Amino acid sequence: MNETVKNLINRKSCKSYQTKHVPKELIDEIVAAGLNAPSGMNLQTPRFVVVTHQDMVKKLSDMNGAIANMPFDPFYGARDVIIVLAKKEGTYLYDGSLAMGNLMNAAWAMGIDSRWIHRAKEIFASEEGQQLLKDWGIEEEVEGIGFCILGYAKEEKEKTEIKTGRVFYV
Repeated sequence: MNETVKNLINRKSCKSYQTKHVPKELIDEIVAAGLNAPSGMNLQTPRFVVVTHQDMVKKLSDMNGAIANMPFDPFYGARDVIIVLAKKEGTYLYDGSLAMGNLMNAAWAMGIDSRWIHRAKEIFASEEGQQLLKDWGIEEEVEGIGFCILGYAKEEKEKTEIKTGRVFYV
């Protein structure tokens, strides 16, 4: 089987991370995969914020948990996060979603675990989220698409059973 297809078929999301960081050079490669995701009319609307500073990762996780009223860390202890935002034009929501997929698939192919965490839209629509964007130098109108948490799994993950009856040939 083709190695790329094998990675796509075998990728799993992780919800229990070790405390070590992903090396910067590997994060850079993952981001490159996100930057090269397809986008409608080649507008390249996705924007990426790489967060490796623990105080900021915790702040974002706390903000996320507060929105969802979660009694646990919604980032599952991951030490590194890539925030996907998208400039609000064209097919930005789809573009950002494709970028998220590229990030997670690239990470998996490199032996790094990941998971898509929602609520980026709500966080970056809030006053506090808007201030973070401003602090980071993001001045354009963007919408939060998702948080791609990265790291190394604490334990092996079981493969999710793929539901049948979802493919139709015409």
